[in-house]
Amino acid sequence: MENSSDKVDMARRTVSLGEATRVWARIAALSFGGPAGQIAVMHRILVEEKRWLGERRFLHALNYCMLLPGPEAQQLAIYIGWLMNRTAGGLIAGALFVLPGFIAIMALSILYALLGALGPVSAIFFGLKAAVLVIVVQAVIRVGSRALINPLMVGLAAAAFLGIHVFDAPFPVIILAAAAIGYLGGRAGVSAFAVAGGHGPKVATEVLDAETVLGEVTPAHARPNPRWAFSIGAILFVLWAAPVLALGLTLGWGDVFSQIAVFFSKMAVVTFGGAYAVLAYVAQEAVETYGWLRPGEMLDGLAMAESTPGPLIMVTQFVGFMAAYRNADGLDPLAAGVLGGILTTWVTFTPCFLWIFLGAPFVEALRGARALNAGLAAITAAVVGVILNLALWFGLHVLFRQVTEFEAWPLNLSLPVLASANWPSILVVAIAAVAAWRFKVGVIPLLLGCAAVGVAMHFAGIA
Repeated sequence: MENSSDKVDMARRTVSLGEATRVWARIAALSFGGPAGQIAVMHRILVEEKRWLGERRFLHALNYCMLLPGPEAQQLAIYIGWLMNRTAGGLIAGALFVLPGFIAIMALSILYALLGALGPVSAIFFGLKAAVLVIVVQAVIRVGSRALINPLMVGLAAAAFLGIHVFDAPFPVIILAAAAIGYLGGRAGVSAFAVAGGHGPKVATEVLDAETVLGEVTPAHARPNPRWAFSIGAILFVLWAAPVLALGLTLGWGDVFSQIAVFFSKMAVVTFGGAYAVLAYVAQEAVETYGWLRPGEMLDGLAMAESTPGPLIMVTQFVGFMAAYRNADGLDPLAAGVLGGILTTWVTFTPCFLWIFLGAPFVEALRGARALNAGLAAITAAVVGVILNLALWFGLHVLFRQVTEFEAWPLNLSLPVLASANWPSILVVAIAAVAAWRFKVGVIPLLLGCAAVGVAMHFAGIA
């Protein structure tokens, strides 16, 4: 038990950049399981174990990050890193959070490009697809149980699902419409929008801010400083926009590298609502609009992201890799793929630093902002419908060998060819579902188990 003098000493202690780097490296190595799991890891280490900051400050930072486009877990790491060790701390925390996943996904993408057509490798991904489908369905249920707590929220989710699945409405339009509805509802005082969302941890005993390293007082560097915010914001914007403009002006806007830079930069601005919502948008565009991937390959990329540390949005690196690999245009395909993966990662994650450094010093103004919180609640509800569409889209391509498109304006539907039911895949999905729901098997064991089943079925001549 800590006595009062221990708490005072804790509040006066500072965290060196070296110590912070070691802690962020540890968090990065343990950041499996999507945003909920990653935020839980950060909470356990930073709040409960290290006591760098208290419960309320942690949740306040998380709420701000959830109002931003992009991966909230990585943005939370940047925010806390900056809070503890200024700009250098934020850069280190954010970069380390992405680095293990970047290395792993790059290696897996190269192996996939070179060996993906081999029977045993294909069998591994055959099994992984089934596990990923179950994981996505779990995400629908998890987010839905938290967000859809009244008829209005259910209606928003249903409208989002119909908009994207039936009427082919663009993902950014759906999210922006939901945000506007929630904001206006919050301004009007509609009680149905006064709900909480997000991936915040549930705790039994609150760690008070006064008992932590940061204490209750805002550090001097964390107070609003328009000059600093503008300067760092301008630098990060140039670092983000310069490669996009350079590629477009030198290679032409129709070149695959220019398309990657523009598409994923646009994604970084409009992708509210978490990783699974982003994947629905990426799948819609990368598969159907650009033709960079086939539907099953999007599932393969998600399996890579699910089984490696780091944000799930790292799947975009795989998409960028395969897009450039298949459209090398004179370059060595592997070299083009590596460059495509690096470019995708750069334009996806650089904006995360921009949002935090530009806005974090002014975040106190958002505390208790009813209209903004209502907008977040509406976005979270709409995201349930978007993720449901993702699950259905994945399900059609996992459970059936053929899917047809029915297009009659304004409808745009994907329909399965019932005679093409993929019975081996249906069997693996059933096994994965029982393991996940009946026996509560975790994500990594589920992925490994389904991969093993896929290989066994391959050698048995079943799949």
